Amino acid sequence: MMPFTPTEMMTIAASRALSNDDVCFVGIGAPSAACNVARLTHAPDITLIYESGTIGTAPEVLPLSIGDGELCETAVTTVSVPEMFRYWLQGGRISVGFLGAAQLDRFGNINTTVIGPYDKPKVRLPGGGGAPEIATSCKEIFITMKQATRGMVETIDFFTSFGHGEGGDHRQRLGITTKGPTLLITDLALWRPDPQTKEFTVVSMHPGVTRENVQDTCGWKVRFADGVEETPAPTELELTTLRDLQARTQRAHGGKKGN
Repeated sequence: MMPFTPTEMMTIAASRALSNDDVCFVGIGAPSAACNVARLTHAPDITLIYESGTIGTAPEVLPLSIGDGELCETAVTTVSVPEMFRYWLQGGRISVGFLGAAQLDRFGNINTTVIGPYDKPKVRLPGGGGAPEIATSCKEIFITMKQATRGMVETIDFFTSFGHGEGGDHRQRLGITTKGPTLLITDLALWRPDPQTKEFTVVSMHPGVTRENVQDTCGWKVRFADGVEETPAPTELELTTLRDLQARTQRAHGGKKGN
């Protein structure tokens, strides 16, 4: 078995959640890496959509931002942003939205706006972009992030993207008919919402990870499923595909930093 890092395990585990039939709204960063690994391995016919209006894009390298020309050049077509949101997203045509988070709570609510009070924040983050609409209009949401107590918190500082709110049937009570967050992929584990409470629960831990590791990097009391599984280790094909993609990206972008 090839050695791998926790970040590689997270990216590959996230890629496995996608299927050939998915129409996926892709976030920049870790979600983009996972979605393109899926496209390059087990899901060659997946339709990847980025916020800038590119549909069916197949980038050779990972984009620096949603405005990266690589996305438009390799897309089946590019539509206007209003059409992307009104017709494709709000029209219910996108099966999976793949998002990252700066802060996340146990019910899958996401903060990408500020750390600290809104009027005097400790850190001002990039904001929501299209994520609030993605979170409510895609049929379901996958979230990927590295575990840390500063990111996985009891209470987020700002509601940027609505997950399951206060839990239970909160989405339904607000008239939101989509499923919301159905999977959280971290560098340590896979989490799914409890069917009743909607609190994220650990269903699988990555190779070598202990329950103590998961709890020590999470800001709330972690719930574990009755039968926690072990995530299958990355295959040689998955690792090689991811590393080749990252190497091409590094060569293409050099020292540039994405947004």
